Amino acid sequence: MRRIITATVQNSSGVLNRITGMLSKRAFNIESITVGTTEIEGISKMTFVVEIPDENKIEQLTKQLNKQIDVLKVNDITEKAIVQRELALIKVGSTSASRAEIQGVIEPFRARVLDVSRDSLVIEVTGKPDKIEALIDLLQPYGIKDMTRTGVTAFPRGKQPRQIQEFTLSV
Repeated sequence: MRRIITATVQNSSGVLNRITGMLSKRAFNIESITVGTTEIEGISKMTFVVEIPDENKIEQLTKQLNKQIDVLKVNDITEKAIVQRELALIKVGSTSASRAEIQGVIEPFRARVLDVSRDSLVIEVTGKPDKIEALIDLLQPYGIKDMTRTGVTAFPRGKQPRQIQEFTLSV
């Protein structure tokens, strides 16, 4: 079962290593991790997409994460209304003749060309993972030379209450 877990953490050395080590020891497969600072200085948000083989282990995972040093809040947002995005950079083979055709393929995805060279294009696309997968499938015939993806980042939509405000930090 694929789950999207967010963890609000203090931005300190080793926190990512401790969390990924804990997930690895308990045999949770990490599909993607994104980490970035928040609007509050010294606080970061981590988004994990993990494969959990047994539905009963979801609660165990959140409890174990909450026990970690520097972890302020853990949320399983899989079942909530969420906004999620991923970024992909894709280098595809191109010739001067195929560039217009590739532009026509990427336009409906709101992707854009970032770099043009004699034999390739670098394309940027942002969106839900299934949108990115669909574009990758369409670009395969042109020859994907290189690709990198950021992994999913997500948070709840709308007026769902934010929990970070409960915490007071002493520095």
